[in-house]
Amino acid sequence: MKHITLLLTLLSIMLLAGCSGIKYLTVETREPAQVTLPSHVLSVAIVNNVVSQPDDIGHTIQHIGHSDYDRTKASSDSVALFYTEALAQFLEEEDYFHRVHYIADGLRKDSDFFKEEPLTPEKMNEIRKQTGVHAVISLDKLVLETHKRDHYRMQGYSYATLTGRINSLIRVYQPTMEGKIPAVFYTDSLRWEGFDIEDDRAYADQMVPSREEAMKQLVVRAAEKMTYVFAPHWEMQDRWYYTLPASLMREGEAYANKADWVSAIEKWEAYYNNTSKMINKAKVASNIALAYEMLDEMQQSYEWAEKAHDHFVRSTTTNSLERKRSQLYRNEIARRLNSFNQINMNGM
Repeated sequence: MKHITLLLTLLSIMLLAGCSGIKYLTVETREPAQVTLPSHVLSVAIVNNVVSQPDDIGHTIQHIGHSDYDRTKASSDSVALFYTEALAQFLEEEDYFHRVHYIADGLRKDSDFFKEEPLTPEKMNEIRKQTGVHAVISLDKLVLETHKRDHYRMQGYSYATLTGRINSLIRVYQPTMEGKIPAVFYTDSLRWEGFDIEDDRAYADQMVPSREEAMKQLVVRAAEKMTYVFAPHWEMQDRWYYTLPASLMREGEAYANKADWVSAIEKWEAYYNNTSKMINKAKVASNIALAYEMLDEMQQSYEWAEKAHDHFVRSTTTNSLERKRSQLYRNEIARRLNSFNQINMNGM
């Protein structure tokens, strides 16, 4: 009988120990715009203020067996149109500005690709008067490159790598006493590898796009990135909470699983006040910080993240994973607290 009692006791301890650990979840966080526009800027116009890139600029090819790249041609016709149209569409979808007005016709009527011409105050006011917007977002520079390298041929088709690069400059024009014009430079690249098949007689799992298609993909990607520059947006991030073999902790976890964060805080705070073990205080404080973050109570979240990190420092070794994890989370909450205040200051 004693052996059976001892076995049951050991099993109970093992089951309780199995309840301790960490659970992960994915959350959406609201990130602020990187360029902070005045709160009165509620509508914008998107314009194309560049000259179409000549076909013989920015494109090279390295043939099989050659060490040098030769210049070649590719049409960038309408690429700037794709850029500005995509930017207007993405900004519209973010539903941050009250109105996004897109001007399809390019502003530049000359052919000097290498000359950059920012909008004059007169042109800016003309656009604002015609469209009724508060500010003008203008694509003022766009340079694209495609560099292709052929490696070998199979059944008449080249296996190649294609690298595309983009350099763009976008300015925001608005009436201002300071005379400052926000400017955003963007540089990026994409790389493709596969068979160069430009007809409909073959197919491969890996294929490189045409240069024209590659440039379109580059500008659409750039437009998406620029959306995050001018408007707050949502991002997916990983979070976690700790589990412990205590009734209050399990009750808090049950509420957390139902996204009832107020009730979860109530249970976890009760456990925090009742436990004397420093490592457990650290873990439940981290849970409470998460719960307040989920409620968008960022100041309280930061205060509890600070407590959690302090408890982890006092109860773990210097290189412990728990301490590093809590430091990263505290820093992230501090960043989000600043971002949250920035979004609120802009009327969101």
